[in-house]
Amino acid sequence: MAQHSTPHFHNSEGLARIEIGAREFQCVGAKPPYDHPHVFLDMGGDDEIVCPYCSTLFVFSAALPRGSANPESAIFHLEDA
Repeated sequence: MAQHSTPHFHNSEGLARIEIGAREFQCVGAKPPYDHPHVFLDMGGDDEIVCPYCSTLFVFSAALPRGSANPESAIFHLEDA
């Protein structure tokens, strides 16, 4: 199955913060059917950003590989759709 070229993350667990290995990504909110519009977020030179739809705080971590997350369960896969 094809993978996203831009990392996608979700917050189905209702976490206060998610560490990610990307500054540019898409937030999908929760897993479908409870997702919000899949919004592209760009931190620019900052190390954190809040999703305007679900208020999840995403924090960039240089220690994480691109597209990964802490917790790993926050990574959205196409088969989750």
